[in-house]
Order: sequence, then structure tokens, then C-alpha cells
Amino acid sequence: MGDVVAPDLEELRAFTARLRCVGPCGEAGLGIEWLDAVEALKSVGCAVQAVVADDVATCMREDRKARRLPRTEWDRGIASQIALARRESPNRGGRHLGFARAVVHEMPHTLALLRSGRLNEWRATLLVGETAGLSAADRKIVDHRLCSDPNILDGVGDRGLVAKARTLAVELDAAAVVARYRKAVSERRVTTRPAPDSMAYLSVLMPMEQAVCLHATLGRDADSLIATGDSGGRTRNQVMADLLFDRGTGASVASGVPVAVNLVISDEALLASESEAADLAGFGPVPAGIARQLVADALNSDTAVTLRNVYSCPLSGSLTAMEAQSRSFPKGLAKLIDLRDRTCRTPWCDAPIRHHDHILSRRKKGATTAHNGAGLCAACNYAKEGDGWTARPVRRHGRTHLFDLGTPTGHHYRSAAPRLPSAARRSEIEAILIAHLRAS
Repeated sequence: MGDVVAPDLEELRAFTARLRCVGPCGEAGLGIEWLDAVEALKSVGCAVQAVVADDVATCMREDRKARRLPRTEWDRGIASQIALARRESPNRGGRHLGFARAVVHEMPHTLALLRSGRLNEWRATLLVGETAGLSAADRKIVDHRLCSDPNILDGVGDRGLVAKARTLAVELDAAAVVARYRKAVSERRVTTRPAPDSMAYLSVLMPMEQAVCLHATLGRDADSLIATGDSGGRTRNQVMADLLFDRGTGASVASGVPVAVNLVISDEALLASESEAADLAGFGPVPAGIARQLVADALNSDTAVTLRNVYSCPLSGSLTAMEAQSRSFPKGLAKLIDLRDRTCRTPWCDAPIRHHDHILSRRKKGATTAHNGAGLCAACNYAKEGDGWTARPVRRHGRTHLFDLGTPTGHHYRSAAPRLPSAARRSEIEAILIAHLRAS
């Protein structure tokens, strides 16, 4: 921290009292800067709480050990004291303490990002949760690869962050992940729990490919009913819920052809037993061993299986562009954008893609191309069309798709498409091509 001196407790409380006096800024641009600064302050506060919570636990354990208390007493009540100080339940106190121990002792780069204000508590908690099953050494590898460079997670939504951590976990301990998956399949079940206003949640724990297929089928048939005017004024979510009940009780059955479930896997992972994770549309990273088993099971059943070649740049993993002259995105190009973007491309938004948007609008002579196209959720697309918003694709040879998003207050954010799964090994020809590309 250089010559910066840490504040004492009284200084912290005095600053907190001053912060309470902050009111409306009266100017939108300045307000955005305030929001950014306070978000960074919250992250720094989370880092401080983690360090202090770990220190509290260490001090109390050492004191009890020095007084020769039984080992069963060393940790008793520590989490409860942390919970009381944070105005939380004892259960949450235990989670906070586990989080603190993980980031202080095993995830130094995550802690550093918290201290810098570039990562908030919730996203750090997701990283800790996704690495909980790894050894301390493997957890440190994930921490280094995801958090040593602040730009790696910049603009990545929560689901994207989880996907990155899960992918690395699969690569580092694929056998354990596959074993846990097979055990988890045996624990599939259906449960209910109360919800407010005399409602209830019906939860189904099932294999990911079945869940993705079920959700996609309900969504497809709901869209069909709405498009034909047979929805009775119901929303898409309401129709999906009603279809699930009707089909579960036998009142109706699914209609139409089965929906496609897209599994993106490199050729070497599929055919040569490489270990790089595949990607299941609507779910995220899937261990290569499980992906190969899904393909094998489909081939050995009555399920229709289609293999589609998707070409990517060997340097970046970005999809090859497709171009069309039509105003709306044709089906093939829309599918390419779905496979490339996976979720809404607005930074930090993980919502499903609902619209295929012209980044540079048609009003400004934006072309209907993969380069000028982006997958967005409905809310982000409507927001982008508001007064003062700007967007433009950024050309960069041989790298993942990128576009710049500008807000009415003059702030700019960049969105980069995720990489495709690609072969871990390179042939001699690929190496020569890559060398020529770098030299050009």
C-alpha cells in the first residue's frame, strides 16, 4: 500500500457518519461516478471484513489452544460472534467465516481484486463456491488464472464467471467432476416448498441435458401459442408453467418436433479424448468425458443426432463470420450468433438471448453480419435503443468478437464474446498458419 496509513476504528466510524450525509448529486454523470465509487468502497469493505474475520477466528483459536481447552472447543461460537457483528444468522456467519478463510489463505488474487474494488462480495463468493471441491493447490491455480489480471473478469456476468471457474475446475480435476456427476444423477428428485401469496415452488433436480431440453421445449411451445393467438392473454412464463402442469398431470402432451439441444465440443475432445470442457447451450461448461457420454447415449437411442461443423479462429477461438443482405438476421446467422454469444452480450448481464440486434443500427447503415450482430435480452435491447445510447463493433483481426457500448452519461463499456471450446493440441500446419498470422 506504499505510504498509505490504515485508518483506526474511530476514523472509520467518523467517515461512516460523513457518508450518511451524502444526498442527491443533481447531475446524472456525477451520480454514475458516485455509484461506481461507492461500489468500490463496498468491495474494499468486504475484503476488510474477510481479513478481520479470519484474524478473529485465528486469535480465538490460538487463545483456546494456549489455555489447553479441548479441540472440540477451539471453533465453538466463533461463527456466531461474526454473525452477530454482521447482523446475520449463525448459519450465514459460518458462511462468512468459510469465505474469509478461503480468500485469505487460498485465493490471494481474489482478495486483491476485492481490495482494489474490481470484484464485489457476491462474485467473490461465487468463485469460492465453485472451487470448494478442489484441493488448496488447484484452488490457487484457479484464483491465479481468473483473478491475477483484473481484465479477465471485466464485463463478465455472474453466470459467465461461474462458467469460467467451472471450466477450470473441470480441467484441473476432471475425474473427480465426472465421478460427482454420476453420483448426482442417482440423486435426481422432485421437491416442493412454500412461496409467498399461497404459491409454491416445484423444483426438479435432474441431469443437465434433460433440464435444458425440458425448458427449451416448454419455451418453444409457449412461443408458438403466443404467436398463433392461442395464449389467452397469458405471458410466456405463465404459459410455460401451465404447459408443465398439463403435461405432468397427463392433460396434454408435447407437440411438434423435438427441440435441438446444442452441445459445442472441439473435435479432439470428441474424437481424441482431449480434456477441454464442452459447452451445453443454456447450461454452461460440461466436462469432456460427460459430453462424450451424452453423445454416445444419444447415438444409442432414438434421439436424432446431427453433427454440425463450426469453425473457429485458432488464435482466439472466435467463430467464423457469416454475412447476409437481409434486414433481419436469417435463421443460420442467428444460430451462429447464439452459439458465439451464448447469453446477452451486455456486460455483466447473463440473461438468455431473445433478440438478434444490429450493433450499429440499420438507421445508420449497419450491416446484417455476424460482426455487426449481437445477441441481447429484450430488456437490454430496448434500453440500447433509448436516447443517448451508442454502440459500435470493434474490428480486431483474429480475436474474439468485440463491441463498444456507450451510455447517455458518456460512460463506455466493452463486451467481448466468450471463446469456443477448441483443441488443446495444434498440428504442424496450424502452427505454420499461426506463425504467418502473427507475422502479418
